[in-house]
Amino acid sequence: MIDPDRLIENLPGRNPLVRHRSPLVLAGAAAAAICWPPLVLTLLIWPPLNWVPDTDTDFRLILLVVALFAVPIAMWRLQARSEQRTEPLTRQGIICRFAYGGGLVGAVGQTALAVISVVTGWIESQSLMQAAGSTETNLLIYGVLGLPVTILVGVSHALWAGFCVALIAYRSSPEVSDRLGLIPRPDMASTSQVRPIARRITGN
Repeated sequence: MIDPDRLIENLPGRNPLVRHRSPLVLAGAAAAAICWPPLVLTLLIWPPLNWVPDTDTDFRLILLVVALFAVPIAMWRLQARSEQRTEPLTRQGIICRFAYGGGLVGAVGQTALAVISVVTGWIESQSLMQAAGSTETNLLIYGVLGLPVTILVGVSHALWAGFCVALIAYRSSPEVSDRLGLIPRPDMASTSQVRPIARRITGN
């Protein structure tokens, strides 16, 4: 018989972590997180044709600029939240937070681009019918077609960034002997929250 509590506790990446204090290690983790392999390889093989910020700017350059700002901010916010909460960070938690943030940033950015494109089309239109046609085209390209792709790319890049940060910027926390049994286990809260779900899955 499968014990749901033991199944959850044995999942990989649930050990408590502490952040490295060396700035070089943190900078290396941020650089590795920004340099997503598909992004770097495609930039080297197919260099962008337009390096000037414009509506026709290469999507990969936009992604690189966003990552340059998003990764350090995410690392700073991650450590700030860790210091505010008593529950330690785990590799699972870091990767999940990065994936969620990457999808959210992709969705917000693509939505903003769609709105800007629609407004620009209205300004440049010379008639009501032309404005309606421009709106339909922009929403189809930047909204219906572009939004899922952007979210997928954002989550993929964020997963890579989360792995890099979790593996490079953090290390396993040294174990503290609990001779009196007074130290709460770090995974007790999370285990109690997901216990009903695990029991549904296992049927126990």
